Amino acid sequence: MNAGHRRHRHAACTGLALALPLAALAACGGGGGTDTSAEAGSGKGTISVWAHQGQESEAAALQNAVKSFNSSQSKVKVELKLIPEKDYTKTITATDASKLPDVMEFDGPTMANFVYNKKLAPIDSYVSAKTLGNATDAIKAQGEIDGKHYGLGMFDSGLGMYGNKKLLDAAGVKYPKGLSDAWTAKEFDAALKALKAKDSDGKVLDLQESNGLNNEWGTYGFAPVVWSAGGSLLKDGKAAGALDTPAVVSALKTFQSWKPYVDPNTDAGAFTKGRVALSWVGHWMYPAYSQALGKDLVVMPLPDFGNGPKTGQGSWAWGIGANTKNAKAAGAFLDTLLDDTNVTAMTKANGAVPATKSALAASELYKQGGPLQLFSEQLAKPCGDRDITKSCVAVTRPVTAGYPVVTAKFSEALNSIYGGADPKDALSKAARAIDRDFSDNAGYEIP
Repeated sequence: MNAGHRRHRHAACTGLALALPLAALAACGGGGGTDTSAEAGSGKGTISVWAHQGQESEAAALQNAVKSFNSSQSKVKVELKLIPEKDYTKTITATDASKLPDVMEFDGPTMANFVYNKKLAPIDSYVSAKTLGNATDAIKAQGEIDGKHYGLGMFDSGLGMYGNKKLLDAAGVKYPKGLSDAWTAKEFDAALKALKAKDSDGKVLDLQESNGLNNEWGTYGFAPVVWSAGGSLLKDGKAAGALDTPAVVSALKTFQSWKPYVDPNTDAGAFTKGRVALSWVGHWMYPAYSQALGKDLVVMPLPDFGNGPKTGQGSWAWGIGANTKNAKAAGAFLDTLLDDTNVTAMTKANGAVPATKSALAASELYKQGGPLQLFSEQLAKPCGDRDITKSCVAVTRPVTAGYPVVTAKFSEALNSIYGGADPKDALSKAARAIDRDFSDNAGYEIP
């Protein structure tokens, strides 16, 4: 995995690039309603746009989109400012709402906090019905609060289990062909044992452990265990009784038991070099894995802990600054940015899942019959973050201004469980800390 891929993993997939900006978000205060001073304006003139500077190919795709928009018409001129990814969320957080741009990119799970702090305006009145209608249900779920949309993305994300067919076959392991026959946790456990018996060091699974679990990768990568066990990170604004149920405790005890099978993957080559047969990661590793394994690469859903297989979703999105004086012009730019030409160019640049229905249907990777159709199938069964049923697959991380606290406490608990702590104690402690913080902040309610 090169540096570009590593940056992309954080930016476009696991959602929150750094833990620090999230912690800062939680301490922001604010709140008190979604009223903004956004004005429709004339729909003409110069608008400012801020975006994160991701890998070079992503930046080039965005710069091309802006250049094309500016040259295609004379009513609106976009001035683009790219901010280094490591500083991006901190910059939005630290900037007064009145100084923010007309259009800004943001990391999906940070949206509710920016709405809470009156930094984003609803976009429904300013982007076209066609743009909203063509957005996938999963990406709309990430950007919605109380029926209003504050953000739409060019791309989405997803998790899966990559397998090395040669190693699986050599160990006599039968593997799932799709969502309908996903491994149960027990079957996955049996597969690990069978693989271990044929492996020289017994390390047969990659969990991207070298990225650490006490961060957003921990939440994005392994909250699906909670959801698949029938639990949730938050339910009706509370973590107690959702995060620490007996079923979730049991599922994380099982997860804990897999540690002896895990390759620490300090060289990022555990799967590509054939040391392990299985890798629990997202769509963003496909290019490297496909190049290394060719036809021996298989793509599977994550294990089912009883409530159906689940995946995380969500990524960078675009919204309109709450204090813009030209929201009509901002909406016109977003209509162009989110059209198939630009979405296709961006997703070819970064390998992510297109977040418009038409671009997704035409994608060589993600269309029906494509090598990554599993990821689009998962995203076609979204739950939002509230009603997590057995039949839905793609779950949105909690859309709440208190998300920074939720992810910090859950990933801390996950990390301690992985390190040997009692799952019941760790989850109960996390749930109490989350609920205490929500109580201290009136539930982070956005009137």
